[in-house]
Amino acid sequence: MPESKFVIPFYTEERWQNWINKVKESGFKLDDQEKGAIFVYMEDDVVLSCLKIIAKYDKNSLSKDDALGHIAQVKEIVLYKIEPINEDIDIMLESTQLSMMGVFASCECYIEKAFEKTGSLGKLIKSALKAEKEENMGAALGNVAEIGANILAGKKLKDKDLEDLPEGLVAEWLDGIDSIRAAMVGDSSYKDDEPDEG
Repeated sequence: MPESKFVIPFYTEERWQNWINKVKESGFKLDDQEKGAIFVYMEDDVVLSCLKIIAKYDKNSLSKDDALGHIAQVKEIVLYKIEPINEDIDIMLESTQLSMMGVFASCECYIEKAFEKTGSLGKLIKSALKAEKEENMGAALGNVAEIGANILAGKKLKDKDLEDLPEGLVAEWLDGIDSIRAAMVGDSSYKDDEPDEG
């Protein structure tokens, strides 16, 4: 049987639910930064799964359509409406899901090669913020996706580009882009052949 027939999920509903259960048990409050780390770990876990899909696509182990299909599966699990838990946790889970929208859009943009390589990611951030101000959220997310795709292609995003961002959707999406950047710098395990089950 050809190897491609063995479909190993890169991310599962059970894995996402495990994180939600951990969040519920954490007793998180908005003023408790220490317990807030769980949301970072939760996001990083999803980002690493996406990076494993990208790595397999880059190695031609996954076709474009298969890679997009896997990203779509992870996206469906993570962006599914979560039942309310309490106000503080709900705010953070919503923020995590918004961040992940930036990650998924970036992965799709990269796989579809729907971006131009640029050394000036700061300009794209400005374009995204301008589009958000004009309430053109499609264009804003498109710009953020291009930033993420460039990072996936090896471009570097400067810390100063992410400073002093006005609150809003672009800032939330760029938080997801920052997670991609951090994961690529800090952890090469996403290039392993098989996804880990956690």
